[in-house]
Amino acid sequence: MLAMGKTDSTDLTDLTLCAIMKVLVIGGGGREHALVWKLLQSPKVKQLYCAPGNPGIAKIAQCVEIRPDNLTGLLTFAQSHKIDLTVVGPELPLTLGVVDKFQQAGLRIFGPIKAAAMVEASKVYAKQFMKTYQIPTAKAQSFDSLKKALDHIQQLQFPLVIKADGLAAGKGVIIVQTLDEAQKTVHKIMESKVFGTAGERIIIEEFLVGEEATVLVFTDGHGISLMPASQDHKRLKDQDQGENTGGMGAYAPTPVVTPEIQDQVLRRIVKPTLQGLSTEGSPYKGILYVGLMICQDGPKVLEFNCRLGDPEAQVVLPLLDSDLVDIMEAVIDDRLDRLTVRWKAVSAICVVLASAGYPGKPKTGIPISGLDQAEQLKQVFVFHAGTALHRKKVVTEGGRVLGITALGSDLRSARVRAYEAVNKIHFQGMQYRKDIGARAL
Repeated sequence: MLAMGKTDSTDLTDLTLCAIMKVLVIGGGGREHALVWKLLQSPKVKQLYCAPGNPGIAKIAQCVEIRPDNLTGLLTFAQSHKIDLTVVGPELPLTLGVVDKFQQAGLRIFGPIKAAAMVEASKVYAKQFMKTYQIPTAKAQSFDSLKKALDHIQQLQFPLVIKADGLAAGKGVIIVQTLDEAQKTVHKIMESKVFGTAGERIIIEEFLVGEEATVLVFTDGHGISLMPASQDHKRLKDQDQGENTGGMGAYAPTPVVTPEIQDQVLRRIVKPTLQGLSTEGSPYKGILYVGLMICQDGPKVLEFNCRLGDPEAQVVLPLLDSDLVDIMEAVIDDRLDRLTVRWKAVSAICVVLASAGYPGKPKTGIPISGLDQAEQLKQVFVFHAGTALHRKKVVTEGGRVLGITALGSDLRSARVRAYEAVNKIHFQGMQYRKDIGARAL
């Protein structure tokens, strides 16, 4: 973490003035539940709303039925309820320009503007950006022609990575092992439109060998505060088998990102990215997610996201020892370099419980039992994602249903606690990985 001095005396005045803040969180998944939970720990927050929220969030905040892509509805609500701070969880409203809309109306909102969010909205844009600013990443080529894409893969060695250009809920990246598999994948994305308009353009990319990790930073465009590095588990099944998902679990901090690697990420990736975006006329403010492959010749960017990861948020936010509202306000006001951000010296792990059918069509309406028993365990947090209430009973409503997060003095003790909680929860067809964090032990 880069920390350049303590909060100055004007911040104490701010604390007095802002002790009755109304906060709105946009989104309704596990990441947003973790954000709401953390924001409510701030003495500045008087009232917190979440749009649209979920049953877990509804236990601690007021949920409002506004979709994250309904920018006009969100703005109207924020104005009518005199919201002091809006926090954007998911990528869709950011890429649609919710921050621009709120800023134009004179409202305070945490997240990057639409132009800066392009680093996630378009993988083609991100690749070209990295090439322009010499940011280390895999060699790749983009295509908007099915024929040219199919011709190109005939000349390549396998495995390869094929990516849909636009937003695909974390599922638009496919590793292919053979020519036949690659041809079928290109047809599915570009012809059958399995990812809709997100697949109108694709990237065909070299397969990087190494270990994946995630580095997240708070930034106001010049000040940078690194979060503990985490490691996500994308594949559905143990030992990284099965289909790609939005994430089946994560842990932090990860030993894969050593202090030396962290320094390289900062110097070669984060700083050039922020400087490049500023040069492009789209200064970045908010949380920047850097998905990495730690290769023999150093870290390389797999992807950028313009917000907290999910499930990375569920392991990073519980480690934060500082007031999240203080950090977000410092980012908005361009004074992050005057704030010291503190982190707990413990480990966190999150195990995702998914519905039967995920990552395809998940089974919904299935009753969930054992939530109260899991929540009673010490240092365990049950974050709701794809849940709903049916006749006062919590039921499955999406693919990734719950994120079971646990803290421990080390990763081993956190894992024991997390899986103890997992074993108390049941719903028909429940899927989860039993090896989250195991590679780090």
